[in-house]
Amino acid sequence: MKTSDKQFEVSKTEQEWKEILDPEQFNVLRKHGTERAGASPLDKQYGEGVYECAGCGQPVFTSDTKYDSGTGWPSFFNPIEGAIETTVDRSFFMTRTEVHCSRCGGHLGHVFSDGPKPTGKRYCMNGVSLKFQPKTEG
Repeated sequence: MKTSDKQFEVSKTEQEWKEILDPEQFNVLRKHGTERAGASPLDKQYGEGVYECAGCGQPVFTSDTKYDSGTGWPSFFNPIEGAIETTVDRSFFMTRTEVHCSRCGGHLGHVFSDGPKPTGKRYCMNGVSLKFQPKTEG
């Protein structure tokens, strides 16, 4: 599965990605895999901070847009402007909207139209595709 033919700001060979990502991160970010529901500690992380793409470090979501969707995956109602792009995913005999990092093309998860106000969106992300950076004092 390929995100697109787009050239991303951060571009690496498959081997280079394997060297910087652990096997589960590589499967999700580069091969469009999905982690098991409830597997990520980020699902229950509610501290103040920023969620970055685990592949390239680009900030993609802020903690003030995170909520408990009850799905077992970290969920957000709005990304940081310009941080994500979407494509149509027709795998598994369904059509979904895939979310990926606009900087490296890494697969983050999917977006659905059953989220809370004000956007009505549920950005359902794989925890292994994200790194949480707590807000620092000062």
